[in-house]
Formats: sequence, structure tokens, C-alpha cells
Amino acid sequence: MSGIEVRDLVKTYRIAEKGRGLSGSVRGLFRRTCREVRALDGISLSIGMGELVGYIGPNGAGKSTTVKVLSGILVPDSGSCRVNGRIPWENRREHVSRIGTVFGQKTQLWWDLPVEESFDLLKEIYRIPDENYRNTLGELTELFELGELSRTPVRQLSLGQRMRCDLAAALIHSPDTLFLDEPTIGLDAVAKLTLRELISRINREKGVTVILTTHDMDDVEALCRRVLLIGHGRILRDGTVADLRHAYEDGGEVELEEVIRRLYREEALR
Repeated sequence: MSGIEVRDLVKTYRIAEKGRGLSGSVRGLFRRTCREVRALDGISLSIGMGELVGYIGPNGAGKSTTVKVLSGILVPDSGSCRVNGRIPWENRREHVSRIGTVFGQKTQLWWDLPVEESFDLLKEIYRIPDENYRNTLGELTELFELGELSRTPVRQLSLGQRMRCDLAAALIHSPDTLFLDEPTIGLDAVAKLTLRELISRINREKGVTVILTTHDMDDVEALCRRVLLIGHGRILRDGTVADLRHAYEDGGEVELEEVIRRLYREEALR
């Protein structure tokens, strides 16, 4: 049974344009011109329950738009989408109670509060029963080695420490699906290795479905057996890292980053 089923998903944005200089700004006040950008151009994909999938592509390819549709933030123009049987934008309250999200450049923790108080607030937001909360928090505290961190204000944490706490916060309500958007951005080598191991353990031991969007090919190779490559709002490739490499080996091993560059060059020539 598939955890995530997407069929022919389309999402278009209208972007306002103005002429250059003061005269262009003045004309824009009275007559605004817009252009349409198709962020998603008929995307279809299927991800099984418990899979850990890399979702990669350049800036503007449609990764974040896809994640926002899957998490119920955006409503697509057309197409269908189900996450564990739920239509994200129609069953939004139920849906957000069953998913977790981590964005590398944002935090869901309260900046001036100790981490444990942020967890307590999330408990009330998700209406987690007391016993479930105590058990889950104890398990996450041990798994993520939070210890003293839980009593530290978020603003005093290093980036690596905050990301560990953000990942724990995303799991505090025991979601079945986890969306990770650049979770290791800006981290040093040690912090990256720690976070990768935590993500792998969550997927392996808890069976949480994970979609990882990243520009770091080391993250992809370390964590993901399957990769979805998106460009210009379309899925260009769907396969294993080994399959992608094999297509471009040319008698020797090719770096995954070089494989991705070649694929995009081919797409641009079509």
C-alpha cells in the first residue's frame, strides 16, 4: 500500500511584473502585467509507507511547492493527492496532526523559551494525552541526547543543537510522515553525521515515511536508496542512486553531483 499517491498535479503562480525605473513603477500602479509560472507541471509519483526518498533538483524546480501541497499548505490547480488516505488540503486538521515538518532555515520552537517549554506547548497544540507525551518525550530525549539542551533557551543553541531539537519537535506527536527541507544546511561535518544517523534511525526503527529535499548529494547518498529528480515542474528521473550512476559511468565511477548536472543539460537541450 502506498503512503503517498500523486497524480497529474499542477500548480501555477501568477507573478506581477513592472517596467524598469520610476516610470515603470508608476505604470504598474494603474496597469499591472503578470506572467504565469507553472511550478508543477503534471507531476505523478508514488511513495510507499516507510520509504525514505530523496527529492532533489535546482532552485525553482518545484520541490518546495510539492512539499507545500503534500503538507496541505497549498491547494493545487488540478490533479489528485493522497497522503496515507488523506487529501491534505481537504482534511487539513487531521492531516497536520499526522505529519511532521522540518525546514532547515526556520524553526517551530519558541525563540526565547527553553526547549522543554516549546515541547509542552506543542503537546497542547496537538492535544497529546499526558501518558503518550511522557513516553514519547522520554524516548526522543534519549534518542536525540537532548539532556541539558531541553532546559536551554532556543536562542542559545548552536545550529546543530537546534536542528536536533527541531527534529524531535517534529516527532513529538508521533507522525506517520516526515517532510525534511534542507535539514542539514549550514551544519558542520560532525553535526551533519549526527543528524543523518537520527533520520536513518527514525525511518528504520519507527517506520516513518520520510521525504528529504536537499542540495547536499552527500545527504542523498548517505540516506536515500531511491531518488526523485525534479526539474521545471516535472519528474525527470525516478530510481536508485546506483541506477543514476550506472547510466553515466563511462567506464568509471561518476559522482552523483556530476550525474545530476548531465541530466539537466540533457533536459535543457530537448
